[in-house]
Amino acid sequence: FSLSHLYRTMKILIRLIISTIAVLVADLLLSGVSLGDMSQTNGLLTALLVAAVLGLLNALLKPILVLLTLPVTILTLGLFLLVINAGIVLIAAKLIDGFQVDSFWWALGFSLLLSMVTSILSAFDGGSKPREE
Repeated sequence: FSLSHLYRTMKILIRLIISTIAVLVADLLLSGVSLGDMSQTNGLLTALLVAAVLGLLNALLKPILVLLTLPVTILTLGLFLLVINAGIVLIAAKLIDGFQVDSFWWALGFSLLLSMVTSILSAFDGGSKPREE
């Protein structure tokens, strides 16, 4: 293991934890979004799974969707990206048992809140990469 490999692995884990916390916050604040029964570990595991699946969908599917809808995105000055984000949330809800989103509007709210909470929490994730000497 090199220091840079360990650093990258830790960054991925920190991002996953931050995203999981953001998913939990969204579940608490939005009545149209549900992670299931939070009194058991199932809710926490579902939040972790939602964060991981959203990360994968954003890495794999979102670039393709952005490319395919580029004319509409340009025409709407980037606002169509909100529709793409909500669609990705709805896809994740279909893929994950226990994660329920009641409508497109709840998915849009979820994606906006997730972005805000993730941005706030990411400000505390430790800053830049350490120097290798």
